[in-house]
Amino acid sequence: MVEWKRLGEVISVHTGSQLNRNDMLEQGICPVINGGRTPSGYTNEPNENGNSITISQGGESAGFVNWIDCDFWAGAHCYVVECLDDTSKRYVYHFLKNSEHELMASKQGAGIPGLNRKNLYKLDIPVPSISEQTRIVGILDTFTASIENLKQQIAQRRKQYEHYRDQLLDLEGKEGVEMKMLGDLGPYFGGLTGKTKEDFVEGNAKFITYMNVFANPALDITKTGTVKINEGEKQNKVQKGDILFTGSSETPEEAGMSCVVMDELENDYYLNSFCFGIHLNHLEQLNLGYLKHILRSDNVRKGIAKSASGVTRFNISKARFGKVSFPSPSFEEQQRIVSILDTFEASIANLEQQLAQREKQYEYYRNKLLKFD
Repeated sequence: MVEWKRLGEVISVHTGSQLNRNDMLEQGICPVINGGRTPSGYTNEPNENGNSITISQGGESAGFVNWIDCDFWAGAHCYVVECLDDTSKRYVYHFLKNSEHELMASKQGAGIPGLNRKNLYKLDIPVPSISEQTRIVGILDTFTASIENLKQQIAQRRKQYEHYRDQLLDLEGKEGVEMKMLGDLGPYFGGLTGKTKEDFVEGNAKFITYMNVFANPALDITKTGTVKINEGEKQNKVQKGDILFTGSSETPEEAGMSCVVMDELENDYYLNSFCFGIHLNHLEQLNLGYLKHILRSDNVRKGIAKSASGVTRFNISKARFGKVSFPSPSFEEQQRIVSILDTFEASIANLEQQLAQREKQYEYYRNKLLKFD
């Protein structure tokens, strides 16, 4: 027998407290949760206990549901959920996670959208017996435990990759290694110009987005946008061997992120207006896989970050950017390094595929188990 209740009969929700910016730490004992997917900082003093459900109250992530298993500080844009009766907290968590799309769609506000707790309380929740709740939670927690395990494996493998990448690519001053500057690789080219919002509604050509460049050391050609290009219009086209860079970011450490075009492009592709690229002068003399790794290595990233300046937005100075140097060993040594680092990347990609599959399984069984007639 399943009883249906309004969620407001089962839970109560309170909002966290604003933390003084001076008390925010880059590292600390307790994460600061404002409801988003990642902590916004750390503090040494919690205001909430672990094993709690949080829901993002405001911003683009409003409605996002999370489970925090450690003591934490709930910020001013974080709802914390408390169960009122003997309803299983993990059961409520899985229900809310299953309702996440509905919650995110219900946020309101022209400026910073927010989730009204009244709308949250109006949700209908099926409440079976405690034994049935325990059975459902046991099944779904098996999936979430597997998901967390895969996430930990991916994080560990990424750390290993970064360690070996920076170790293998620390080549300056070694025999047979030539130092080259980014400005000597080839001429710069800019992204799209003269476009309005309407040009991106129903485009007839493909363009490479800012986030594609930012997130991928090698271009992911499956993730592109569309833009209207008129016949005879002069715009720069992207081709194999081009190196794409983000032109600006909110921090200098994230400006100038590189993305190498590794494959032949069958169609015309254009670059978004917030990025720029380099057409390589001598494609046959450079290993694109090596460039993919070296341009994201710690030493080169530090040099690129120094070429950015600004206050609220940091922009790359082409003059300083062009003087950033990187080591270039023999072509054979480049191939050896690439073979090692690509093995790590392939391992990470395999784990990410497993994670995506496990998350789909969790969503399927969560929806199936929580759908009562």
